[in-house]
Amino acid sequence: MGFLGKKPSLTTICTSLLMGSAITASTIATSSVAMAAPDWSKAPISRVIVKFKSTTGATVQARGAMTRSVLTAAAEKSGAPLSTLRGMANGAQVVSLGGNKSLAEAQNVIKYLVTDPSIEYAEPDLLMVPMAAPNDPMYADQWHYFEETGGLNVETAWGLGEGEGAVVAVLDTGYLPHVDLIGNILPGYDFIFDTDYSNDGDGRDNDATDPGDAMGVGDCGLGFPSEEIASSWHGTHVAGTIAAVANNDIGVTGVAPKAKIVPVRVLGKCGGYTSDITDAMLWAAGIPVDGVPTNENPADVINMSLGSAATGICSQSYSNAIADARNAGAVVVIAAGNSDANADTYPPGNCPGAFTVAANNRSGGRAYYSNFGSIVDVAAPGGAQFFSNDSNGVLSTSNAGADGATADNYLYYQGTSMAAPHVAGVAALLFGAKNDITVEEVENVLRTSARAFPASCTGCGTGIVDADQALNLALGNIQPVDRANLALTLTGDNGKFKKSAEDPDIGTIQYIATVTNNGIDTASSVVLETIFPVDVTSVTTMSDSVVCDADAATCQVGALAVGESSTVTFVATTANKKSMSFTGSVSSELLDPDTSDNIVIKKFGGALGIWMLLMFSAVVVRRRIK
Repeated sequence: MGFLGKKPSLTTICTSLLMGSAITASTIATSSVAMAAPDWSKAPISRVIVKFKSTTGATVQARGAMTRSVLTAAAEKSGAPLSTLRGMANGAQVVSLGGNKSLAEAQNVIKYLVTDPSIEYAEPDLLMVPMAAPNDPMYADQWHYFEETGGLNVETAWGLGEGEGAVVAVLDTGYLPHVDLIGNILPGYDFIFDTDYSNDGDGRDNDATDPGDAMGVGDCGLGFPSEEIASSWHGTHVAGTIAAVANNDIGVTGVAPKAKIVPVRVLGKCGGYTSDITDAMLWAAGIPVDGVPTNENPADVINMSLGSAATGICSQSYSNAIADARNAGAVVVIAAGNSDANADTYPPGNCPGAFTVAANNRSGGRAYYSNFGSIVDVAAPGGAQFFSNDSNGVLSTSNAGADGATADNYLYYQGTSMAAPHVAGVAALLFGAKNDITVEEVENVLRTSARAFPASCTGCGTGIVDADQALNLALGNIQPVDRANLALTLTGDNGKFKKSAEDPDIGTIQYIATVTNNGIDTASSVVLETIFPVDVTSVTTMSDSVVCDADAATCQVGALAVGESSTVTFVATTANKKSMSFTGSVSSELLDPDTSDNIVIKKFGGALGIWMLLMFSAVVVRRRIK
């Protein structure tokens, strides 16, 4: 992933601390193509989160004494001068490491903390930074709303509602009073506790204005970053996608132009800590947080366009906060990340209860940077840029300032940071159109109404979010369509030709076909078809559940439940000892949103076991070669 250069033409990326026992840096879900990315793995680490087991009945003095005892013991063993910075909304403590530490030093402290029997859990305080036909004159440039291939299909949805009455909390860098956005802004809050990161001269307060997140060389400690990074105005861009004012003869429009935004500032200069972000999640959902005035406008949707640039598990802090927010009635939309990797290992999008969003490009395929995988729920327009301010990105509200704010403007950004607010906006449309809709219903509607990908987007969930279909489904105007997401793999016995003991001039090639249903419904009447090289003289099959015809051209897999797989072992007899291409394809009666992994051609055979895999996303004419 790249980072923002001197001008904020492409959003900054955030880095994230490695979940579990290690701490690294964290990332916003935007991606830049203009500059090389700083090495966020070298970002300093200064704090951890420690949760003690229940001390019900103990006095404040007794709990304080226990905390001091535990921290003193860990400090003596690790050599780090530990001290409590503050309490968190969930009862955990933010503990200072006594200054900036390396990854190895932080791991060492956590190792000693977790061995104490009075501690429920100890984990890194993850540092996150940003990831990236109305009469509005720039609406025609917002392809991501109306184009058939990669757009949101939102124009006709506005006839059913524009999000009036819905509230979306944007946990990000804060907001600017942009002329095209300010009319939809509700009172927010600044949750950044650390004044070194807040960049506004104070800690937590009721001013969520974004002062800028520009960084000079070494601003974050230990020489990090190694180059200057301009302010991103990331939160303002995200908020504009969700709820920029429509039909005001100015600039752009939002997905839900009559929804309201509660700006919650959690990302400052050098990023934002998990301890601040998880407190902010609870507050946004209307849950009380000690020392902070109650949020008078609890969110229906929480948008988090942030995520980890390093792999790790979901932390307990994020897991608990997401569960609490959902129980309070908020859908938690999180960007999948921009590492072009499996999102299953990138927090917090990999946490239970997160509604995780991948990014599609203008053609409706997976954006080149977007994470993917089984935990992704849906895809939405995130753009795919190849130069600064490329119009193939997502257009929204921003600012012209490279450091502090100057003049309002509009910029094209790309990233799963841009995809997530499209989904948050559609969720707001659903809450506005149907007041009694639940969190689970919103999530289910978004998944089941998504349309099939017109281009390859393997691991991007059930499809591209479709605003019109989502509202019509929620309102009962249409019925849901069952969908599977079949995937086929071919694996061989090292790809080798095995000579027959009876006849050295012939031999066999053995491989296994595995069919998996990665969809959201049971796939019925699943069929596996095969094409063998002309030099194959006979084929036998072995399977406990799949029935194949005599020449193994067609195999009846039957029904496959969600997450279920079936396998067939093929043994092909041939006199050709060289590598040859074997083909398999799979289909069912249900809609398959992504057919790019339904057809596989792979080479098996040859003494050296040489093979290759070709994946096709187009429909292939299948023919039996004899």
